[in-house]
Amino acid sequence: MSADAAAPLPNEWKPSVNPWLIAVSIMLATFMEVLDTSVANVSLPYIAGNLSASTDEATWVLTSYLVSNAIILPATNWLGELFGRKRFLISCIILFTMASALCGLAGSLGFLIIARVLQGAAGGALQPISQAVLMESFPPQKRGMAMAVFTMGVVVAPILGPTVGGWLTYNYSWRWVFYINLPIGILAAVLTNAFLEDPPYLKRASASNMDYIGLGLLSVWLASLQIMLDKGQELDWFSSKMIASCAVISTAAFIAFIARELITPLPIVDLRILKNRNFSVGVVMILLVGALLYSTTAILPLFMQNLLNYTALAAGVAISPRGIGALAATIIVGRIAGRISNRLLICASSLLLAYACFALSNINLQVAPSNLLWPIPGSDENPFSGSCPCCNVDRGRARRGNARGD
Repeated sequence: MSADAAAPLPNEWKPSVNPWLIAVSIMLATFMEVLDTSVANVSLPYIAGNLSASTDEATWVLTSYLVSNAIILPATNWLGELFGRKRFLISCIILFTMASALCGLAGSLGFLIIARVLQGAAGGALQPISQAVLMESFPPQKRGMAMAVFTMGVVVAPILGPTVGGWLTYNYSWRWVFYINLPIGILAAVLTNAFLEDPPYLKRASASNMDYIGLGLLSVWLASLQIMLDKGQELDWFSSKMIASCAVISTAAFIAFIARELITPLPIVDLRILKNRNFSVGVVMILLVGALLYSTTAILPLFMQNLLNYTALAAGVAISPRGIGALAATIIVGRIAGRISNRLLICASSLLLAYACFALSNINLQVAPSNLLWPIPGSDENPFSGSCPCCNVDRGRARRGNARGD
């Protein structure tokens, strides 16, 4: 019998260890990576003050991470096949942990942004590989439960980020927002090395099969688009030659990227799968929901700190009900998804999100804390009534300003 015939089929292969040990190992890394998409949000004024930069310049700490994350994401499958999934995943965890240490040691904004680019590039592979490993490690009848646990971590992590970041920044330093990744990353690398194994049917890729042109066009498109969006308001949009140039470059790179991916036999992003209507609608909805969630998570802490004079901790506590709501909704939906039509669930959640966004659109400088708390959405306890529950400081002290450095 040949080696190919002897190799087990994907649905027959089982890992040699308990699948939940594998799940814990990769969820540590995934939670750490997703948390970092938003954990620095409430720390931006502190980072800007400590590194002698403006708040607008400090937002590159967030966007540089997201852009590098998005660029490396499509190449994850190819890189996993080229180096081996286990080896590539452990390398990404180690690089992410080292980049986190560099972020904490940064003495200038430029150095911090470079470290965040490395961090985002390493983190871009963690989430998709984790999903693939979970699907392969669990038998079909338990995959739903495994993906529910994975989804809970992915949904809650970026929403809890501002709360964790605010607490660390207020009580210690903004640098601990990045140092907190070190023990988690080390533990994740050790557990992944101990429990994870590559399935025997995993294909090995060749470096010659990479769509380098498509990756390059994707990088140019996203980078120029991000520069245009970040600097547009500051430079009065299209009255600036730089913004106009970025718009032209981004549009041209986007069109060339679409054309390239449709004609090449081995695209880095297979756009042909968008012919599936359900998949296309799902992608559009995820895009819209992601834009709403990330934009509000980024802008609300800055609004609270720069205009309402909240501390990082107070802003983080104000954002925390979103994590509570997301966690509760994930548990509830997981239990009723099989009994109620998914269309009804999606419609109901979309209407609820629309109402929350409408409520947040009415806030102003005289807004009461409760008006921020409920749309976010909420818990029954107002964290600003009398004192802050996390550090027992009263409102007067919490409004002392946000000019702290280290």
